[in-house]
Amino acid sequence: MAIILYARVSTADQTVDHQKDQALAAGFQIDDVVEDTGVSGLSVPLKERPGGRRLFDKLRAGDTLVVRWVDRLGRNYEDVTSNIRQFVEMGVTIRTVINNMTFDGQTNDPMQKAIRDAMISFMAASAQAQAEATKLAAKAGHAHRKRIDPEAYKGRKPSYSKDQIDRVVELLEAGTGVNEIGRQIGLTKFTVSRIKADVPAAYARVARWG
Repeated sequence: MAIILYARVSTADQTVDHQKDQALAAGFQIDDVVEDTGVSGLSVPLKERPGGRRLFDKLRAGDTLVVRWVDRLGRNYEDVTSNIRQFVEMGVTIRTVINNMTFDGQTNDPMQKAIRDAMISFMAASAQAQAEATKLAAKAGHAHRKRIDPEAYKGRKPSYSKDQIDRVVELLEAGTGVNEIGRQIGLTKFTVSRIKADVPAAYARVARWG
């Protein structure tokens, strides 16, 4: 029976090591870490993330899945609740580092199952509400800065250049895979995937930064 930490990070101020250190400090003994780096938690469902797919392949009955919080396990209420319920139906127990919540995948008692399922719904709804509130606050802050000085806010500085976008497009048209493109150009596969998903937006982001 393995104890597996799933760590999703999507911003520069988050790291997999930081989430692992938090789990260890909370008393968890971690056997393995499955990670997703550079993946938006609000737009990409768990099963469409490389690490998320690994979780469903790797976890077995009796295993424990550790996450910082339930919002790591999906992009919204429906995704989080569906994934957690699928894991517990597999016999996997889910534990959170924050507040040490436990969703027991081993219980067969109907009352405990009912309480567990109610908690899953409540926690998932709370996580989505918090994420949406944070997103709205960020959008309001961006809009305020733009009103003060339209040129002041350009968004996050891109980690790639126009020449690199040109090369990504060229290699994609040649049928080259995302991993190989990243290796050749010196970008992460997640950055290449973001460029691939919206090439015009990538060019626009570079243009804003001159």
